[in-house]
Amino acid sequence: MEEQVVLVDRSDNPIGLMGKTEAHEKGLLHRAFSVFVVNDKGEVLLQKRADSKYHSGGLWTNTCCSHPRDGEEIIEAGKRRLQEEMGFVVDLTYAYPFIYRAELDKGMTEHEFDHVMTGVFNGEPVPNPEEVGDWKFMAWEDLVDDMKNNPENYTAWFRIIMQENADEIKKYL
Repeated sequence: MEEQVVLVDRSDNPIGLMGKTEAHEKGLLHRAFSVFVVNDKGEVLLQKRADSKYHSGGLWTNTCCSHPRDGEEIIEAGKRRLQEEMGFVVDLTYAYPFIYRAELDKGMTEHEFDHVMTGVFNGEPVPNPEEVGDWKFMAWEDLVDDMKNNPENYTAWFRIIMQENADEIKKYL
């Protein structure tokens, strides 16, 4: 059975459940989260989405992003997905929420009430190859420069976060 996403209003109040694919095909607002993990050098851990992902395959993005399950707390959802995608868990700090909408490949639309979280990790991830094609730590300034010069290499939501909220994220890293 396909995973369900929590549909929400613009105040993040739940209004129903829907299959993940259908919600993205219809562009309906739903709850999501984005995790940014850094190491002690201040480098951001990035993942390259597996080519086989249902959208945005082969693009670089933040450490982890997904959707909480119905009734699941945001921080716990972030920890769960870090383990499932990147093979480790760290303490996460809630940073801030924001809403965005982005047209994607394969007829998909991201329309998310996104909760941003941060954490620190100094080890080497053990990514799930069904989720992650590659990973790297990248200095913040190098990331900002590369996103300006090569935006097509990054997911739509990651570009939006970095364009609109980079200073906000930096406060938590």
